[in-house]
Amino acid sequence: MVVTGVIYPAYLPPYSTVFWHYKQWREEGIIEKIRDTLHGQVRQQVKKSEVDNLNYH
Repeated sequence: MVVTGVIYPAYLPPYSTVFWHYKQWREEGIIEKIRDTLHGQVRQQVKKSEVDNLNYH
């Protein structure tokens, strides 16, 4: 299946279903929570302090 020039794997649910869930997660802030959690884990792995990020800006 091709969606807007992107090859969509056949083993996934229909694109409309996946996109509907994505929109729900985005509206509920789940995407940002996942991003923030992963970012925090990466920072811990490289032994950087969360405070360093605040001083960077």
